Amino acid sequence: MLPAAYQVPAAAVLMAGGFLACFLGYRLFKVVLAVFGFIIGALAASSVFGATDTAPMVIAAVVGGIVGSALLLAAYFVGVALVGAGIGALVVNVIWTQIEGDPHPAIVILFSVAGALLATWLQRYVIILGTAFGGAWTLLVGGLAVMGDSGPLKAAAAGDVWVAYPLNPAPGLSWLPWAWLALGAFGTLVQMRWTGGERGRVVKSNKKKAPKAEE
Repeated sequence: MLPAAYQVPAAAVLMAGGFLACFLGYRLFKVVLAVFGFIIGALAASSVFGATDTAPMVIAAVVGGIVGSALLLAAYFVGVALVGAGIGALVVNVIWTQIEGDPHPAIVILFSVAGALLATWLQRYVIILGTAFGGAWTLLVGGLAVMGDSGPLKAAAAGDVWVAYPLNPAPGLSWLPWAWLALGAFGTLVQMRWTGGERGRVVKSNKKKAPKAEE
């Protein structure tokens, strides 16, 4: 995780990236891949250093972010499959919230593989769903931090990973999963009907060109 002084600017980046993904994810999918590749790469690279190693941590975050963006952009179809795999893993975790304990790793892998395969078949709609709900969660967490809520910042500083699990929020934020579901559904609607373009709509418009007037 980044030092405390950098967490609010990082949260603003999360918020901006979440907004793009939630409402423009299909149309700007490559941009979204680049942004989230940067975020994932930065988090992974910066975690190698301790909290007191500010300069090396920031450098590692920048380099790791650039590498992450390049990898996801270079592997466009892999990025699509990863979106599907993430949805599959989310589904199995939603199911297991009704059961005590954690899902078996083999079950998570099975659902992730199924999601990846489904993503390659129904690519357009999987991208819309994945970016809408992934962006909604990123937008909410970044927005909380930017507005001064100490929950995400304290969780980040303490290495608490609750921010990665929408259905298992921190104490006092039990409303967050419902807000996430509502915002994700709204983002899906916006992309399906407007920003996803004609090809992204469930029901295509039947607009016909008016016949030219005879001279």
